[in-house]
Amino acid sequence: MFHIYCPWCQEHREEEEFHAKGPAHLARPKDPEACSDEEWGDYLFFRDNPRGVHHELWVHAVGCRKFFNITRNTVTYEILETYKIGEQPGKNVQAEVVTLPVRQEAREAANENVKVQAGGAS
Repeated sequence: MFHIYCPWCQEHREEEEFHAKGPAHLARPKDPEACSDEEWGDYLFFRDNPRGVHHELWVHAVGCRKFFNITRNTVTYEILETYKIGEQPGKNVQAEVVTLPVRQEAREAANENVKVQAGGAS
C-alpha cells in the first residue's frame, strides 16, 4: 500500500481511499450533436493506454469526494505530482511529489524505453 496526496484535503491518505477515473485533460467535443456515432464512440470508449508518464483523473472517494489530477508513471507506479482540476501539470509549485519504492530494473527500463506524454488533450 502507498499514500496519495490529496490537493483538496492537503494531506497524504491511503490509496484505498482513491479511485482512478481515466485520463485527465480530455477535451469534450465542442458540438456533440454534430458528431457522428463513430466520433462520439471514440470519445466515450477509446482511450490510449500509454506506458510511462501521463496524467490521470482520480477521485478521493472516501475522503472529500473531490476530483483531482495525478501525473503518474505507469511503469514504476511513481506519482510525480497531484494537482486540482483546472490547474495545469508542472506549474503548481506546491504539488506534492510522492516517490514510491520501485525496483531498480523497472526504473532503468522506464528511463530507456518510455515516451513521455506532456500536457493533455487540447
